[in-house]
Amino acid sequence: MASPARPFTLHASTLARAHTFLALTAFLGALFIGCALHYKKIVKNGVAGYPEEWFPSVSATIGDWYPERNIFQILIAINAGPRFALVALQYYMQRTPNSSIPGFLLLIGILRTLSCGGWVYITSSDDHDVHDVLMISYIVLNIPWMFGSIACTPVNHVASRKRRRLASLGFFAAIAPMIYFFIQHKVHRVPGAYTRYSFFEWALILLDVWYDSSAELDFKAADLKITVGTLVGSPSEADRLVAQTTKDVASLSSSVNEKAKKGEKSEGSKEVASLNAPPAPSQAQPEPSIFARARPTIAFVGDVYLSYIFWSVFTALVPTLFYFSVWELGFSGQELALLCYLSPAFLGIQPFWEWARSREGRGILHGFALVGLAAYILPSPVGRLLLVSFASMAAVIGAAVDWLGAEGGDVPYQALVAGLGFFVASLSKHANHTNNPVWPFIDERSGGYNKGGIALALLAILEFASRAAPVPSAVPAKAPVSASAPTRHWLPASLALGSLIFSMHSLLGDASTLIAWSWTGYPISGPVPNVHGSLTHVAQALGLAIAALLARSSSPRVAAALAHPVWLAAGAGSAYVMYAWRDWAGYAGGLGFALFLSSVGPFVWTHAAEGARGREARAMVVVGAVLVVFIVASTFTVAYAFVPGGEIFRERTDLVLVAQVALIALAFDWPLPRTRATSSSAPASATAPLPRAAHYKVQYALALFTALSLLATLRRTNWPGVVPRPHRARSRIVRAGIWTVHFGIDNEGRDSQRRMRDLIGDMELDVVGLLETDLHRIPFGNRDLTRVIAEELGYYVDIGPGPNKHTWGAVLLSKFPIVKSTHHLLPSPDGELAPAIEAVLDMFGTEVTVVVSHNGQEETPLDRELQSQELARIMSTAAPRPLIFLGYVVTKPHAPRPAPYDILLTDGGVHDIDADDYDRWCEYILYRGLYRTAYARISRSTITDTELQVGQFVVPREVEGVVDDSKEARYMRAWKEELPLDHWFPLEYYPEYGGVRGHFYHVFNTPLYYKIPEGAQV
Repeated sequence: MASPARPFTLHASTLARAHTFLALTAFLGALFIGCALHYKKIVKNGVAGYPEEWFPSVSATIGDWYPERNIFQILIAINAGPRFALVALQYYMQRTPNSSIPGFLLLIGILRTLSCGGWVYITSSDDHDVHDVLMISYIVLNIPWMFGSIACTPVNHVASRKRRRLASLGFFAAIAPMIYFFIQHKVHRVPGAYTRYSFFEWALILLDVWYDSSAELDFKAADLKITVGTLVGSPSEADRLVAQTTKDVASLSSSVNEKAKKGEKSEGSKEVASLNAPPAPSQAQPEPSIFARARPTIAFVGDVYLSYIFWSVFTALVPTLFYFSVWELGFSGQELALLCYLSPAFLGIQPFWEWARSREGRGILHGFALVGLAAYILPSPVGRLLLVSFASMAAVIGAAVDWLGAEGGDVPYQALVAGLGFFVASLSKHANHTNNPVWPFIDERSGGYNKGGIALALLAILEFASRAAPVPSAVPAKAPVSASAPTRHWLPASLALGSLIFSMHSLLGDASTLIAWSWTGYPISGPVPNVHGSLTHVAQALGLAIAALLARSSSPRVAAALAHPVWLAAGAGSAYVMYAWRDWAGYAGGLGFALFLSSVGPFVWTHAAEGARGREARAMVVVGAVLVVFIVASTFTVAYAFVPGGEIFRERTDLVLVAQVALIALAFDWPLPRTRATSSSAPASATAPLPRAAHYKVQYALALFTALSLLATLRRTNWPGVVPRPHRARSRIVRAGIWTVHFGIDNEGRDSQRRMRDLIGDMELDVVGLLETDLHRIPFGNRDLTRVIAEELGYYVDIGPGPNKHTWGAVLLSKFPIVKSTHHLLPSPDGELAPAIEAVLDMFGTEVTVVVSHNGQEETPLDRELQSQELARIMSTAAPRPLIFLGYVVTKPHAPRPAPYDILLTDGGVHDIDADDYDRWCEYILYRGLYRTAYARISRSTITDTELQVGQFVVPREVEGVVDDSKEARYMRAWKEELPLDHWFPLEYYPEYGGVRGHFYHVFNTPLYYKIPEGAQV
């Protein structure tokens, strides 16, 4: 009989080597062929061509020209087989019965391969958006793929582990400069930036291939082989093994039976008995389902989402109640809702504590918290405040149970989940124009996703309620105080926790708040809010990652490393730099402080839980009291003029910041002299290390959230809605408006950004001054009022003095490039500090100064006089440059000195937009060196408490200037029909046509129009 054919055997490392070879050949071959045949075509882009751009991007190389595109796609198609085999073989080698990570990596590897095929075969020429989305998805999927593969690499595979670490480090290090140069190319349109971007893009490709090549080292180390084929005409190797095993068992059984007949006991009988006996319960259990294996991950996701819901309700309370304070300009009584933060006092009632700790009680408290999110349905601000207050009470009680009622390894877990939930709340704002999409004062009209957020919360609560009951603890539900044996005093730990929560809320509640602290205007020499906000999230993620890593350690010394006073000194130093410096230096200090706050969170929570054992109610009441005191004090630093005793806190953000750091310091481990007896008898910490599975989930979540933040930034910078351009460039017309917008909250207590956008867009304003705009404070939700308008209508933005300047804020929006800008703090000896922006704009090649200001109130005449003198000085110093003044002045027209009107016009050398308009008090438009052709006053509807005023000007040629500046020439009134159509305001806003969305021309019921003097060169 002929000998059977031997099966085919392939070393798995050969497949990995083939994958590396084919991938490199495809990319480098396309690069070589493209440069040889179409060099100048593939280096050219929408901004510049050769010689400014001289190196092609990956997309241009592989997707634009024949034959390199076709050769590349053929090679990639051939490489698909080895790539899928690589993913499957890595799963085969890494799988274990105790971990679901290899299965998760298998799914990620498949998705990663499919997204790679997507951006390879759908090029930027075919569909730019789809190509970019798929490429970004590929980069994001690389995060869990790379980190997960490193974690699953066997410890003895030293070479492959080292290669993976180096490749992943280089890969992620290249992303930041790549994004920077892409923004320089796409947003700022810098010639040559795309070439630099291309270097980093190619680096990602090569590092990615190098990373995957490490699989070859793994397969070699494991001697992994693939055998294909079955021996024909003879039993397979498996069949022979089964037959031999059966034969051995039968022989053993026969031997045992022989001895049994003789009454002998033998080891063999034991063996056969074990073979024939029913399997042990652990062996009889079926393989867990995919859902059962994924349940811990699902539970973790649910915990993080419920934490996000907590922070959403928690941060919504103060903006919801402050609506009433703003309208009252003082205490309105609704401020008592802050006492909701003291609701954990109810936990001092023993039956209530036991109920709140139960699964049923926690689930009901989660449900009560959702009432606050559902409050968006109510049209009444009072009704919403009542529901949000009730929800806040339930949410804070539930958080107290989670944070202070946890035991053992659950303590650091709850702390990290709280940090992740806060991160998600900030991330949701970053992706949604700085508005949390589930806030109750946000609805679908203002960018809310309330229904979806509530639906997901209900699913998370259902998952929480259906979890298996935890193993009962040996510790009583609430031990008596004398028996609880806390390892720390409850008061310092509670003070530190309250200060930490306030610090996170006030500084990290939005990714752009720290940037607002450092902003100085134009030319830009620091971070930009919508571009660099993700760096704040990176700092937060690093802090939480370090904390999770140290919490994993079983060594008390390592776990407490962040509690050392040296780390506190680093955090305090960062806070000082943030406060004292500006631009990139100040923001760097802010990033350091963000990292510090995020990193100390888990151990501050842990210390609070240890100290509060048996005293949870009083501890959380102290936490809430610290929050209330800090919220009031930080608000009074700017709102001191409207409350009794507020002057004590006037402009004292420095003292508030010092108090924050000082209270956090109470949680640190200070080296104190101890006797031997004291140190030996000191109680050890009851906190266990963070479980390994929880540690990996936290790290993966941080990587995912950071990537999503970067994607949100890319989306804002990669797809600008409108490029800033003036509306009537051919006619050299400028429309400028002034509007006091009441902190972006309309008369119904809802966010008004989109309603403002609609009116500004309809009026086609080229320059806008917005007042009462500094919303980077807790009472206003840490929001950026300009984000929607600037992105969707296309404006350059100067956000004005930051929250550390203690003003109500001023913003300049411009369709014209801002050449330079200066922020002024006007003299305010008695009342609120008044801001002003002085900017030079390039209007059709002519430099024009624009001043935006918010003067003091009627109750402080000295302030208004001094502020007007300073504004007049600024305007006169800018002469002879043309000028537009957009301000909140508080004066009657033609009022004599010391009223502001005469000071501004006479000393500033400017004209009133229309001196015959006597029905004014707050808002004024003044000008110089321009031809005014129209003036309109548009009613506010229910957006704010102040109208929108608009002036229309024509910019004369710079050489000629204004030919006739006499009063007669300036007041040649006209009907709109006497002017070209470019000068007409929208007809829909005339009262006889009904207006639009509640807005219409009022006072005069029409815009006022003016003729341009004869001989004017425009």
